[in-house]
Amino acid sequence: MTEGPHPDIRPDLVAIGGNRLSRIERAQIGFVRRTFDPGWRQALIRWCQRRLGSTWIHYCTRHLRHVHGLERLPPLELSKSYLCVSNHRSFFDMYVVTTELVRRGLAHRIVFPVRAKFFYDSRLGLLVNGVMSFFAMYPPIFRERRQAALNLASLDELAWLLRHGGIFAGLHPEGTRKKDDDPYTFLPAQRGVGKVIANSRVTVLPVFVNGLINDLPKQVSSNFDRTGNPINIVFGSPIDFTDLFAEPSSPQQHRQIVERVMSELGRLGEEERLIRAASAGR
Repeated sequence: MTEGPHPDIRPDLVAIGGNRLSRIERAQIGFVRRTFDPGWRQALIRWCQRRLGSTWIHYCTRHLRHVHGLERLPPLELSKSYLCVSNHRSFFDMYVVTTELVRRGLAHRIVFPVRAKFFYDSRLGLLVNGVMSFFAMYPPIFRERRQAALNLASLDELAWLLRHGGIFAGLHPEGTRKKDDDPYTFLPAQRGVGKVIANSRVTVLPVFVNGLINDLPKQVSSNFDRTGNPINIVFGSPIDFTDLFAEPSSPQQHRQIVERVMSELGRLGEEERLIRAASAGR
């Protein structure tokens, strides 16, 4: 049996959450949710993400950033949606990836699911979301046990947005950052990413990122004095799920989808390892 709501009905996280959401969570989720409605707000946010958000990220990483595999990407058509999947080493992985794509013509509304804690349960979180990403951090993912069931609605809404075109979403299948010293191994993948892919059927673009750090002032200063580690971004070709999409939607299918994603990220990681070694040997 197919999971999720009717494909033509956008899940309403505020209504579904009810009293499991605080007053401020309902207000802030509702506010960001409305910015996806057609009109001036949607147009303004797209403009800000492209013209303002990507610009400062570009200038703060351009001396360290090296991009590979761009020829593998399909044309990024605005009428379609795309889902980018990446390993997760820093808070800024997806921001740097999308900055590179915006410079090459990406015109979509950009979204990155984010933890609800801080970003949706405090006024400061909403301010940071707006100033730093122009409300790219959506939908919220909940860590509190009493709210965990709401994550299904968040994933269903993300799939709905992707199905209706004009969205570029970034997801980390690992769910959280891997904090050890080995960038070439991964944390266990989360099956929810497979569910989003199965329910949206959008083009999935894999990318491996290595070299970013979580100390923002140090990252920026090391770019301008050119002392930082190289930031390598390696894009892969769109992942083919044709055989898996022929199966009924199920937890097993979702697991197989995300396993294929991780396999491709592992292959791109080995490619990046060779690129880094060759660069160090020059």
